[in-house]
Amino acid sequence: MSRYWNPQLLALSPYVPGEQPRSRDLIKLNTNELPRGPSPKVLEALRQASDDRLRLYPDPESTRLRETWAGQLGLKPEQVFLGNGSDEVLAHTFKALFKPDQPLLFPDITYSFYPVYSQFFDLDFECVPLAPDFSLSLAEYRRGNGGIIFPNPNAPTGLFTPLQQIEELLQSNTERVVVVDEAYIDFGGESASGLIDHYPNLLVIQTLSKSRALAGLRVGAAFGQAQLIEGLQRVKNSFNSYPLGRLAEVGAVAALEDVDWFEAMTGELVQTRDSLSASLQQLGFEVLPSAANFVFTRHSTCSAVTLYEELRQRDILVRHFKQARIDEFLRISVGTPEQCAALLTALEDILA
Repeated sequence: MSRYWNPQLLALSPYVPGEQPRSRDLIKLNTNELPRGPSPKVLEALRQASDDRLRLYPDPESTRLRETWAGQLGLKPEQVFLGNGSDEVLAHTFKALFKPDQPLLFPDITYSFYPVYSQFFDLDFECVPLAPDFSLSLAEYRRGNGGIIFPNPNAPTGLFTPLQQIEELLQSNTERVVVVDEAYIDFGGESASGLIDHYPNLLVIQTLSKSRALAGLRVGAAFGQAQLIEGLQRVKNSFNSYPLGRLAEVGAVAALEDVDWFEAMTGELVQTRDSLSASLQQLGFEVLPSAANFVFTRHSTCSAVTLYEELRQRDILVRHFKQARIDEFLRISVGTPEQCAALLTALEDILA
């Protein structure tokens, strides 16, 4: 069938998402979903919105959601761009804001969608090596570029880069866009969104998939000064003028408004993450300091492949990346305390 494809497709290496098993009996610690369900207020809002209004197109500007999100971040609605998950927001960003005359810069160990989008949009790119301790070396980005993008906290390492270093990069890189991908920001560290009014080339991207437990609704956003948002809108309106459905917007607004639930869930997860990290270290694991809802870890004597396969045989899914420098690491999503206890018991059994 490939003889009917656009020839460009033959050279693409698509992104491979984490496994989504059909069995509900597995302990699923491989895709960084929140282990608890969404706020009850979200579920109630979705029930109330599930009526004959679904025959109507949604608001193409998602006005209420933009106003709600902007208000929480101290921004204006015109500084908010919405998309069908942060992956779609990222795609529009690659098309709208990165220049093709010089290479795009991002870390060598990072979100694996970045090289896929670069290839898809025909952008040259260079991978900037992380430091030996896997921290982000932002000083290495101070050179000619077509744009800069990196997650903060980084994925899959989980390490957070202080805002002072990001601001220093913005001050030295004024002619091209700097994108900070904050999918995991709610689990540690401070958002760069507070810098937006000071730097016209800063774009911050967030999602409700992680800390609000809405991965199934697909809601992402970008925040920046109005001229950046206008560029994203031009791409969106040339591609899909209705990216968010009516239910997605209703659920997203309810999630953002339920601050008490959000703080309780993220607080529980951070506490579980820190406890899991300490327990793994007692079992002989090295654990990188995580500011995300996962840990990145390797064992001193047992290979990552062995651990991954043995855990899978015990119905526990984690993520293993077959990539240089990190092929001995596992990325483990932080589950409920009960799920983490089952994981630790399985690891004790395997290591014994």
